[in-house]
Order: sequence, then C-alpha cells, then structure tokens
Amino acid sequence: MHGSMSQDEKFQMMTEAPIPGLIGRLAVPTIISMLITSFYNMADTFFVGRVGTSATAAVGVAFPIMAVIQALGFFCGHGSGNSISRRLGSKDSGAAEQLAATGFFLALFLGIVVMGLGLVFLKPLCILLGSTDTILPYTEQYLGIILIGAPYMTAQLVLNNQIRFQGNAFYSMIGITTGAVLNIALDPLFIFVFHMGIAGAALATILSQFVSFLMLLAGIRISKCIPIRFRNIRLHKDRLQEIMGGGLPSLFRQGLGSVATMTLNIAANPYGDAAIAAMSIVSRIMMFAGSALIGFGQGFQPVCGFNYGAKKFGRVREAFWFCMKVSTVVLFFLSIGGMLLSGHLIGIFRNDADVIRIGTTALQFQCLTFTLNGWIIMNNMMMQTMGKTVYASILASARQGLFFIPALLVLPRLFGLLGIQMAQAVADLCTVVITTVLCRIVMTQMRREEQEYAVLEPEESE
Repeated sequence: MHGSMSQDEKFQMMTEAPIPGLIGRLAVPTIISMLITSFYNMADTFFVGRVGTSATAAVGVAFPIMAVIQALGFFCGHGSGNSISRRLGSKDSGAAEQLAATGFFLALFLGIVVMGLGLVFLKPLCILLGSTDTILPYTEQYLGIILIGAPYMTAQLVLNNQIRFQGNAFYSMIGITTGAVLNIALDPLFIFVFHMGIAGAALATILSQFVSFLMLLAGIRISKCIPIRFRNIRLHKDRLQEIMGGGLPSLFRQGLGSVATMTLNIAANPYGDAAIAAMSIVSRIMMFAGSALIGFGQGFQPVCGFNYGAKKFGRVREAFWFCMKVSTVVLFFLSIGGMLLSGHLIGIFRNDADVIRIGTTALQFQCLTFTLNGWIIMNNMMMQTMGKTVYASILASARQGLFFIPALLVLPRLFGLLGIQMAQAVADLCTVVITTVLCRIVMTQMRREEQEYAVLEPEESE
C-alpha cells in the first residue's frame, strides 16, 4: 500500500493522479472503517437488545455523551487535519507539525475534562439525557464506564483524522477496524458469558477503543506521517484559530446531533419506552447507511485540501462533482432497499410489535429524503476542507440542529407520534435549499480566486 511514501511523493500523487482512481483509492479504506465503526455501534444495540427494552433504550439515551466525546475528537482532528492537508499542499511542513501536536494534546485534555465532570455529575446527567425511572439504572451503569475511556477516545479520533488527511487512509482503517472487530467479539463475551449485562457492553467499548488508540499511535510512525511531538505544541492565537476554523463545523455537526438525540428521546418519552427504543434503532440504521457516504466523502477531503492548498482549483471542482454524482446514485438504490425492507430491518434489533410498528414508519419517511444527503454532505465537506468556516458551520448545523430540533418541537404538537417519525425528512428538505444557495456562493468565490491566481502567477514567474 502507498503507506511509506515521502511527503514529496504524496504531494505529487494528490495533485496529479487521475481523480476517480485517486478518490477510489482513498475512499475504500475510509468507507470500510466508517461502516465497521457504525456496525459496532449497532452491535452494542443488537447485543444489549437481548437484555431488554429498557437496556436498549439506555444505550440510546447515553448516545449523546458518546456524541460529545466524538464531537471533541472530530473538532481537534478535523481542525488540525484539514489545515495539515492544505499546509502540505502549499509545502509548509513546519506549520503542519505544530498543528499535529496541538490538535492531539488539546483533544487529550478535553477528554480528561469530560471524564471528570461526567463522573462527578453522573446521576443528574443521566436524568437530563432523558432516562425514565426504568431506564436510569442501566444508563448509570453504561455511562459510568464509558466516561473512563473519554481521554483516549477523543485523542484516537485525532490520530485517525490526521493520518487520513495526509493521504494514508489504509493505516487509519487498520487502527479503527481492529478496535471495532474486537468490540464485536467482546460484547457477547462480557454480556452473556461473564453475565455483566449492559456494563459488559460499555467495558467492551472502552477496551477496544484503547487498542485502536495504541495502533493508530503506531500507525503515525509506520506511515511516515507528520510526527506528534510535545515540543511542537503551540497554544498561540494563529494555530488555535486554524484548528477552530477547521473543527467548528464538526463540533456543530456532532454537538447539535447530540442535542437532537436528546430532543428526540424527550419528544418520544410520552409515547413510552417502545417509542424511544424504536427511534434509537432507526437512528442507528440511518447512521450505518450514512456512514458509507461519509467514508466516501472522507476520501474526497484530502484531495480537496491538497489541491486547494496547491491552487489547483479545477481539480477541486472535478473531484467534488465526481463524488456528488456517485454518492447520489448509490443513495438512491439504498433508499429503495430501505423502503422495501424497513420492517425487517427494525425487527433484527428488537422483536417487539410496538417497536417494529413505530420504527417502520419512521424509517420509511427517512428513506424518502435519504438520496438528498449526497448533495448536503459533499458540499459540507468541501467547504470545511477549504477553510470556509462560516458556510461549513451553517451547513453542518442545518440538518441535525437548525431544522431537525425545531421540527421535533413543532410537528408532534400537530401530528402526535407521526410528527416525530417525519421530523428528519422535513429537516432534510429544508437543508437541501440552504445547501444549494451556499454551494453557488462558494463556487463563485473559487472562480474569483482562480482568476486572481492566474493574474498573479505570470507576474511571479517573470
């Protein structure tokens, strides 16, 4: 694999190799790691589903905290990774080294803060997340263990993203996949063989994430990526601004996703544990399908970052439209499959008539608008990687935050349970409109940059 390339060889590959093949080579490992990661999220739901409905709901209730841990990891990982790919594109490896170290150690510190606060305020936190009296003991057990892993879980996401943004997706896949496979193996062992119940699921998660963390640390060295050294930390304004610029859209996306999940649990609460469990299962299924799309987009990001940094604007556009077309066609077929098999898919997780009935309708609604996600996600990734922080943040906030949360607050009052089931589809339609407007603005700006660069370049070469 193209793991041990020098930085110069990597630059050449990113800025000259034909786009479809290059994105394919980078996207296949990221699609595999994304699918396996969400598969093991689903494995938790699947195995815990054998414990009972309240335990299944507890995993859904605890999910917003997992999302916060991920949000902080992505904030530091995408924040440093996006900038690293642009810096390598413009051949500034000194700045890239500072960004790598600052992003990693910042994530470690934020993870320690989450762990400390979460463990101190565990019970009120579980209630705030939407635990009912029957769900609360399970949530406390599960979350109390998950929080212990927060520091290295955030840092692991930074390592994964930094390796990926430097065009070494294969190594990040190995690190992430090993942890995920281990988790799937440990889940039934701890839950059923050692009779640890839901605590076993949590222990399996934090142990396997630790193994991933160690493997990714080794991966940085093996793949000749920018090394992470303590002495390269720079907590001054420029570096932190760069990390914030690249990371804010991810923080909004994940953070609002977390608030949206809490709002969903609270909105479903009056309809009982079956409604909470059903919506939690639908969320996991849609995340699994969406993760392949995100993995594909992650193959596009380093190509976008390197070429934008190297002022090869034509290649940025070519890569964007290629990814756009491929993802829309694939999502269209996935949506049709999801519509036809919706009842069976819910039934895999929980053989409960109420859960299947509520979940089937919700899943069918989401399949109606799922095809539109290619347009939303590819635009978001392009804007984030180019450093268009404001546009990328608006777009990252739109689907789960700006539109989904208000839909959950308004629609159930008008349509009852049906309002909850259709909320995500309504949010998707609104997001497409805002995406189209922002895409036109960004494409116009890029053409202007291209014209300015074309005028400057001949002057510099004289």
